[in-house]
Amino acid sequence: MVSGMKIKQSLRVASVFALCATALAWRGQDAPAQEDASSQPPVTVIAVRHAEKGADDPRDPGLTEEGTQRAAALAKLLSHAGVTHLFSTAYRRTQATVAPLATQLELEVEEYNPRDLAGFSKELKALPPGSVAVVSGHSNTTPGLVVALGGAPEGVKEGRGGPVLGEDEYDRLFLVTSPKGEGVVSLVELRYGE
Repeated sequence: MVSGMKIKQSLRVASVFALCATALAWRGQDAPAQEDASSQPPVTVIAVRHAEKGADDPRDPGLTEEGTQRAAALAKLLSHAGVTHLFSTAYRRTQATVAPLATQLELEVEEYNPRDLAGFSKELKALPPGSVAVVSGHSNTTPGLVVALGGAPEGVKEGRGGPVLGEDEYDRLFLVTSPKGEGVVSLVELRYGE
């Protein structure tokens, strides 16, 4: 008998792959030379908060053992999702969250400024059509980035500078699809890891 946890985990993996399928399908097609922006494949952004942080350095902690396991789960979950770009803040915990995925996909992690989410969201939207970007951020920047991309995350608290995740929420994954042109942004929220 398969446990309920395994079934939920399988459904989560299937959901991520299904949601990325649109972007992946577009990449394999030859686009006509004169197409309008609305017919181009969307840019998909997968925004996550860093995994569980340790207490080894109060200013820049690394990951706990549980956090390291969550980072490995993220890599396993997204290893076949067509990821083309990886972004992280300059902190050890955010870098370590996407490091296993970067190693597996042989991609470099680009740093972004979490204090300029509006500018960064424009940079993400300007990625080539069909791009799939994973962004590792913080409890106080990840939901703000989702909002800057045009999404409306549910179940987040309102903090001093905008929406924030709860201190113990490390498993939320926000999948934002931004079509080129004037299309509607779609947002799907998932949970990953154990």
